[in-house]
Amino acid sequence: MLDRNQPFNSLPALPPAVQVETAAVLKKAIAASRALAELKGMAERMPNQAMLIDSLVLQEARASSEIENVLATNDELFKAALDEAQPASAEAKEVLRYRQALNHGFRQIKERPLATGLFIEIAQLIKQTDFSVRRTPGTRIANSRGETIYTPPEGEAVIRDKLRDLENFMHADDGLDVLVKMALVHYQFEAIHPFPDGNGRAGRILNILYLVDQGLLNLPALYLSRYIIEHKPAYYQGLRRVTEEGAWGDWVMYMLDAVEQTSLRTRKQIVDTLALMETVRERVQREAPGVYSKDLIEQIFRQPYCKIQFLERAGMGTRQTCAKYLRELERLGVLHGQKFGREVYFINQALFELLTR
Repeated sequence: MLDRNQPFNSLPALPPAVQVETAAVLKKAIAASRALAELKGMAERMPNQAMLIDSLVLQEARASSEIENVLATNDELFKAALDEAQPASAEAKEVLRYRQALNHGFRQIKERPLATGLFIEIAQLIKQTDFSVRRTPGTRIANSRGETIYTPPEGEAVIRDKLRDLENFMHADDGLDVLVKMALVHYQFEAIHPFPDGNGRAGRILNILYLVDQGLLNLPALYLSRYIIEHKPAYYQGLRRVTEEGAWGDWVMYMLDAVEQTSLRTRKQIVDTLALMETVRERVQREAPGVYSKDLIEQIFRQPYCKIQFLERAGMGTRQTCAKYLRELERLGVLHGQKFGREVYFINQALFELLTR
């Protein structure tokens, strides 16, 4: 029996000793893989893929942070994302750090392995600190009543050994389905709980990066955090049951369903965004041909909040010219101008509602 009050230094390395790829799991993995492949294909159709990284990643950052009770509104997040030098709540800044960490990881795995060194960098960016793997004892996971439900492995050498085993498993050519491996890796990372703080968010970033690293995604466009929020009790119960009962099958099925449902939802979001872009493009080209350009439409769909400086930085003209473009789109009702302090934001309300529904 596992003693919840003692460090789980005997946490077994992956793969599990039991058969994980049952008939039911493989059937679910096929459905999840199909949905993920359709999402990958649809994401590649985006004319400006920065929109996926700028706006959809921000929604993942918000949801992942919400799991850790870091709450920020969409409105303040989009404004803070436009200019991180502007005043923003501590919660909004913490969400933006998650986005920074995810983007950092996405850039790095193009050049280096997905390994402990990168895990540490991601956690450091999330928490804006220079901590590393846990060295001091006393870490425990407690429920709302303060009762210990899990004590992770303890001792820096032990933790680093377990992370090394996890790296080896992640990159092993063992024939296991990649999505099944992602589910196993996510459990193991959370069970190792390698950092003093930020483990949940780092683990969720690891999910996305692993799928990109394995070629199932080209862009970090799969955001499981919203699914976890909607099924939060089952998420934590699943993790505990693996630890206490070895219930790998149920856990893997949970994660595969998360991939399938999130892929379908995100694909629809992209389809709806493309349709909205086309509707706006046709209208602007018809009703305001003097300001119309493909680049202008893509800029106002990069994220819901736009500023004159965005168009200037994109090389679309002088400040006066860029202001003229945005004012004309405001006149058409495509954008809504709103002043916050000294800044004027031009809000794509239809895109805002699509991304946050």
